[in-house]
Amino acid sequence: MPSPSLLDDLVEQQHGVVSHAQAVGAGLGRGWIGHQLRSARWRRVFPGVYVTHTGPVTFRSRVWAGLLHAGTPAVASHRTAAYLQGLVDDEPELVEVCVFAPHRTTRQDGLRIRRRRRFASIASAAGSIPVTTVEDTVLDLTELVGRPDAVVGWLTRACQRRLTTPARLGAAAARRSRLRHRQLVREVLDDVRAGVASALERRYVRDVERAHGLPPSERNSRQVVRGVNRYADVRYRRWRTRVELEGLAYHPADGSHRDHGRDNAATLHGDATLRYGWPAVAGASCSTALEVAAVLRRRGWTGRLRPCSSTCLVRAAQPA
Repeated sequence: MPSPSLLDDLVEQQHGVVSHAQAVGAGLGRGWIGHQLRSARWRRVFPGVYVTHTGPVTFRSRVWAGLLHAGTPAVASHRTAAYLQGLVDDEPELVEVCVFAPHRTTRQDGLRIRRRRRFASIASAAGSIPVTTVEDTVLDLTELVGRPDAVVGWLTRACQRRLTTPARLGAAAARRSRLRHRQLVREVLDDVRAGVASALERRYVRDVERAHGLPPSERNSRQVVRGVNRYADVRYRRWRTRVELEGLAYHPADGSHRDHGRDNAATLHGDATLRYGWPAVAGASCSTALEVAAVLRRRGWTGRLRPCSSTCLVRAAQPA
């Protein structure tokens, strides 16, 4: 009787998953494989793909099953790759893989197979699992969303988590002949190079600060207060004013104590601190600009706001 030990190394690398072709190629007979399945020692995940133990099927095992079902070459992509690479924290329900455009596969529950024409040059590895590069993972995800803020979120999160850099993302974007949101991607990467670290921060810089003529701020600047590094989302250094932006995706509730410590330290250092969330930045940018300007003027700014539109509140609030 053949021994499954011939497959031990491969099974370990593939998180307990093996294809029928791999098992036969290692010398295991079809009858022996059928016996493993009938006795429930092995279980069928997809046609011709088996998990070789009776325990829970892990996410990485599901990914390997998807790759083996899709055929060689295939790589994990999109949210699956994002999870494996640390770009997202929650394990996706759906396994997503990419294959060459001509590939033919059968549809399976829990598995989405995407096709692309350029492929070999973008494959890398996360552990033992072949995945798209971080840069291509990020760009793939931006192409699936319609809202500009969601595009910004993927780009800034990847850089904020130090998984890639604006330069590498820009190079990956340039290699693509087609890229949805190309101009927006370019603009966001320019902003990230300048220190913008979140979608909400970009909205503030664009819709509150630049649109209304507020002075240019520093983003994510570091201060050392009593020997502790403190970072401000937005800081007007000359006028000792800080703006902290409370986007839920970037400032979770369990980090509130750190926010309070940062704000208290800023006050001790002599800075005024303003705090805004999405409603103030995205829904009331004109009144937010007026409020920031009022604080800056009390601290010596002599500039003048400009209206962002014919209906801007700044038009009515400032003397002609």
